[in-house]
Amino acid sequence: MAAAGGPEAAAAASEGVAGAGLAASPAAAAAPVVVQREPVYNWQATKRSLRERFAFLFANELLSDVRFVVGKGGPRTGGGAPGPGQQRIPAHRFVLAAGSAVFDAMFNGGMATTSAEIELPDVEPAAFLALLRFLYSDEVQIGPETVMTTLYTAKKYAVPALEAHCVEFLTKHLRADNAFMLLTQARLFDEPQLASLCLDTIDKSTMDAISAEGFTDIDIDTLCAVLERDTLSIRESRLFGAVVRWAEAECQRQQLPVTSVNKQKVLGKALSLIRFPLMTIEEFAAGPAQSGILSDREVVNLFLHFTVNPKPRVDYIDRPRCCLRGKECSINRFQQVESRWGYSGTSDRIRFTVNRRISIVGFGLYGSIHGPTDYQVNIQIIEYEKNQTLGQNDTGFSCDGTASTFRVMFKEPIEILPTVCYTACATLKGPDSHYGTKGLKKVIHESPASSKTCFFFFSSPGNNNGTSIEDGQIPEIIFYT
Repeated sequence: MAAAGGPEAAAAASEGVAGAGLAASPAAAAAPVVVQREPVYNWQATKRSLRERFAFLFANELLSDVRFVVGKGGPRTGGGAPGPGQQRIPAHRFVLAAGSAVFDAMFNGGMATTSAEIELPDVEPAAFLALLRFLYSDEVQIGPETVMTTLYTAKKYAVPALEAHCVEFLTKHLRADNAFMLLTQARLFDEPQLASLCLDTIDKSTMDAISAEGFTDIDIDTLCAVLERDTLSIRESRLFGAVVRWAEAECQRQQLPVTSVNKQKVLGKALSLIRFPLMTIEEFAAGPAQSGILSDREVVNLFLHFTVNPKPRVDYIDRPRCCLRGKECSINRFQQVESRWGYSGTSDRIRFTVNRRISIVGFGLYGSIHGPTDYQVNIQIIEYEKNQTLGQNDTGFSCDGTASTFRVMFKEPIEILPTVCYTACATLKGPDSHYGTKGLKKVIHESPASSKTCFFFFSSPGNNNGTSIEDGQIPEIIFYT
């Protein structure tokens, strides 16, 4: 049974694979197969093995008992010759039936054909020759230009060994800039192993993958499959921008005017998979709120979600995308814990720089000195010079009344660049808490698997609720290297 999508999809995909920078193998540059027609006397004596003898019969009229007219061509020319784009290929029923259950049924089943010539308009000649070469000699001859059509043909004729070689070829050449194109084909041809590898590549290099030309060519189901993932490594605002690009391309494919209404229409269920609550209010205001893709009611509700407590219900996922790579690490800037630290609506702040690129995923905060209780808290990372909020979360945490710290996490990792000054900010609502003293200006984290990560701390100007280098809140920074 032919794979879904048919030969046109496979041929287009092969062109895409070749255009995506896959290196051509020697096999891909091989000369076209020439069908042998002249009989050769005593050829058997020159072939030492069964494989050599069968390989000699490949694309050879000698002893052939069936011919295939392969390819979608025009009308037959005079004398029944193949039309333009077609090729007549001789074969041997026994060899084909021995290598493929589909051919076995074709020649020996209850509905077996007796025709000496069989037309295969849905198969590319080069792919069919690659299939026959494999059945006759176990030789694999695929390249960037033919791999997808060969995969289609191997599936159509149930030759899983050749199918595996095609998948291996694609896997070997998988990169961020062709991951979406290969993912579409992996889903089309029901290749879960290749699809999984494509998704892993997209997770690790999401920005590069969505920036590639092939991203806007994917189908809506593939788009949704990616948007559903919790493991993408990209800010939600940038992901939204990429989805808008896809919607514009889809409008053009459907020959619709590129309007906000039509973009919303072609996105359909994909729009509900954008996690707008993960954005900062600045990102939402600059992008989705002005896009026209969301209704006025949705925009208002999301603005209320960002700014008020208790938050109104919104019909969008607020589960963080756990796009965390590397090992989780943390540093503590205090050497001693004391009590009591009070809260009156003022933020605790501390500035810092690091010596290498990291991703901050949360803070460790001190909790109550009065026993178990709950806190409401807003945490932020602000780029100091630009006064730009890079990430924030309105949340809460429960503490047990000990002097331990309690994890409060951001919705998604926040990229921190070396030598740039940032402000860590926490605004707590709750009873008096523990606090740290004997603070350090420099904290070094050493890991066997990575280089040293050095944090340098500076007091933040203005009213910081008393937090400074020496003492206060925000004792721990949790990060990924």
